[in-house]
Amino acid sequence: MIVRLRTTTSTMKDAAVLAASGEPHGTAVMAELQTAGIGRQGHVWHSADMGGLYISIVLRVNIGMAETPLLTMALGLAVQRAVNDLAQVSADIRWPNDVMLSERKLAGIIVQAAEGALIAGIGINVNQESFPGELADLATSLKLETGREYSKDAIADRVIAESLRHSSLLAEKGKREILRRFEESSTWPRGKAVEVDGRLRGVTAGLDENGFLLVQTPEKLETVMAGGVRPL
Repeated sequence: MIVRLRTTTSTMKDAAVLAASGEPHGTAVMAELQTAGIGRQGHVWHSADMGGLYISIVLRVNIGMAETPLLTMALGLAVQRAVNDLAQVSADIRWPNDVMLSERKLAGIIVQAAEGALIAGIGINVNQESFPGELADLATSLKLETGREYSKDAIADRVIAESLRHSSLLAEKGKREILRRFEESSTWPRGKAVEVDGRLRGVTAGLDENGFLLVQTPEKLETVMAGGVRPL
């Protein structure tokens, strides 16, 4: 079941209510505008017009809470596949949860626990024609990149299908398959000069067995478990 809304406070909250009421794996809520959307570490996702797409999916998959970072990566692969195929672009994935296009943020992913389920929240910039000053150099949309307007229903359907496929892939084949695909599909895990939260600088040196980012600094090999990773 997909609940399609024009506006909502938060699709994450809507999906959590559905999960608590017992709705099955794959139940999703999509909206074109949300007034209180949340991102990673409590950040607000810009939603000033009807150009965006906000999707939250109820996931009932057999993975432990320790594997939710890997689920986030699997969902990044899902969104990347969906937008690349539908818009004929070449999106990248910035570790751990940002889908990038032309080195600007196109989509973000967050996973939160709900009652008896996990909720995958996905925000995608689809038909925006501009962003406010502080985001103009950081964000982009499919329309800005290609000059075309896209059906958000079509994108939502494909993103949900790919998200279910990739979350099942993690549950059935384990983390090694997701790590392999992530390293193949992202330019970020290896050989990129990065800064993490303004405190650590170095060159990425792969992913460890839990999906955490390895960064070689001048002093030592560091393991980054969370944080904002930006190019130097």
